[in-house]
Amino acid sequence: MSEVEANSGRITQILNRLSKRSGKPLSTLKLNAKILRSLNLIRYREGAGAELSELGRFILELLKEEQWREDWRAGLPSSRVPPRELAAKIKALRRRVLKMLEDAGSGHLASSLSSLTIIATLYLAKMRHDPRNPEWRLRDRFLLGKGHAAPALYAVLAECGYFPEEELSRLRCVGGLLQGHPEASIPGVDSASGSLGQCLSVANGMALAAKMRGEPYRVYVLLGDGELEEGQIWEAAMSGARHRLDNLTVIVDRNGHQLTGPTELVKPLEPLAEKWRAFGWEVLEVDGESPEEILRALTVGEEVKGRPTVILALTRRIEPSTKGERRGAA
Repeated sequence: MSEVEANSGRITQILNRLSKRSGKPLSTLKLNAKILRSLNLIRYREGAGAELSELGRFILELLKEEQWREDWRAGLPSSRVPPRELAAKIKALRRRVLKMLEDAGSGHLASSLSSLTIIATLYLAKMRHDPRNPEWRLRDRFLLGKGHAAPALYAVLAECGYFPEEELSRLRCVGGLLQGHPEASIPGVDSASGSLGQCLSVANGMALAAKMRGEPYRVYVLLGDGELEEGQIWEAAMSGARHRLDNLTVIVDRNGHQLTGPTELVKPLEPLAEKWRAFGWEVLEVDGESPEEILRALTVGEEVKGRPTVILALTRRIEPSTKGERRGAA
């Protein structure tokens, strides 16, 4: 059934491709196809070849969800891209982001590049998601709090196959799919963002819904360190701990800079780890440019029970504030 869903053409062509790839006899596959047709799970349409019926699509979705649950229960590795290949992809994605912003003539380059390794590691090596079915109910969710880093997210979504790569060259174009901040209408985007401080509250709702429904998906949020100056972040942090949302992981892009200067000169965040711990969160600290460290921390976060996890991803050396030096506005 999944082969019919993923391919177009006459049933004989589909079965021939499947036989070559799987090594199963063509006669066996033809018998299976006959059974599926008798059950009204697939149908043959004149001039259109084979396709799933409405019942077939429904049954296939149930099978996918059940297999996902079995894999999740068994603790099977979720990483899909080998570390060496992941590093090469991230390097190529950096070039793609540079080209996107060059074509657009505007955008937030530094913020996008500091976030790229984190977002790519999530989508390419950790999260469970299906570009062919962006609305899959059991998918892991990702929310980009620092919405101005949208070019990094767009490049990764295109790499995954959520939309054609050609769309990247139309960044910020009037009428284009990809605007300066993520919108929920874009395939693969789970929440609009741009107004800083709001995404953690939205993520709390998603994570709580999963708990109430007994669904095993996880929710990931990427926040900027300057974004942590928003009071709503800390209100949401209290709520996440109060509801014991151990299916929620926040990653802070700790690059040490915001629009008006270094974070520690604008409104100092340190001691940041102790702040999150005081709010009831599990705290992990990693090199934000190391996919291996990020993956290890994400795996540790999955094992934490009874409280949410925050990963402080250091993407640049943080300079301490200078006592007595004038601080800019937040």
